[in-house]
Amino acid sequence: MRIAPRVLGVAIVAALFATPALSEELTGTLKKIKDSGTIVLGHRDASIPFSYLADDPRQPVGYSHDLQLKVVEAVKQQLGMPDLKVRYNLVTSQTRIPLVQNGTVDIECGSTTNNLERQKQVDFSLGIFEVGTRLLTKKTSGISDFADLKGKNVVTTAGTTSERLLKSMNAEKKMGMNIISAKDHGESFLMLESGRAVAFMMDDALLYGEMAKAKKPDDWTVVGTPQSYEIYGCMVRKGDEGFKQVVDKAIADTFASGQINDIYAKWFTQPVPPKGLNLEFPMSDTLKKLIASPTDKSAEQM
Repeated sequence: MRIAPRVLGVAIVAALFATPALSEELTGTLKKIKDSGTIVLGHRDASIPFSYLADDPRQPVGYSHDLQLKVVEAVKQQLGMPDLKVRYNLVTSQTRIPLVQNGTVDIECGSTTNNLERQKQVDFSLGIFEVGTRLLTKKTSGISDFADLKGKNVVTTAGTTSERLLKSMNAEKKMGMNIISAKDHGESFLMLESGRAVAFMMDDALLYGEMAKAKKPDDWTVVGTPQSYEIYGCMVRKGDEGFKQVVDKAIADTFASGQINDIYAKWFTQPVPPKGLNLEFPMSDTLKKLIASPTDKSAEQM
């Protein structure tokens, strides 16, 4: 079911998305961008289909990246800079927060979960996606849920909420798992595909992305009761309300106009680069609700 374009209430727009006029003195990230003539976008290299490198190693693609480009257009309009330059900066699960904090990147849109712990370090945009943390495993592995991981080698990606959840589960339930923390999602899947782990724990949408690029996608399946429900957001520097308002308005306008339907279909229900595989991952009811009622709250706060 497609979400029909709608008009946000005037009161909500006024309250949430009032942006500083150009006549006002710019501060924070908007001033940095204006003075430098460049906006720096943080991106991932293997978070399929959110933010990754495919055919061109210099140009990220993906669902989150398309939304990031909507922000770029909004910044150009806000600052009156149609020729604003865009520079890309690769980030990982472990470097993404520090690089936003220290000003190396102005905004990071990838597959970053908005949670209370991270809210102490950065601010998050309106939510752009909602996922559940599950397992990717071979159909013949005998793994159907997390209880089946007892005493097994399990891989996840370092610096993610899945890593924290898996380690907590292992300690609390005394499961005796050998947890392997890989540097990125691509390496995590290689550990799984090579047999060094029986399962890969991560956000379900990312697992479908890894499965789609496998040598034999039909050999794999996503299983398990979700251990958490998480909302992805774009990260910006903490306390920079002027820039966050521009970011939030760009995302809200994309939702309200219905353009989000085409962006979602492009990355989740149609063939995606580099192999032209279809993730066949229809929009969930929870994501539809998030799009209909945008919020910058984490799943913990909902």
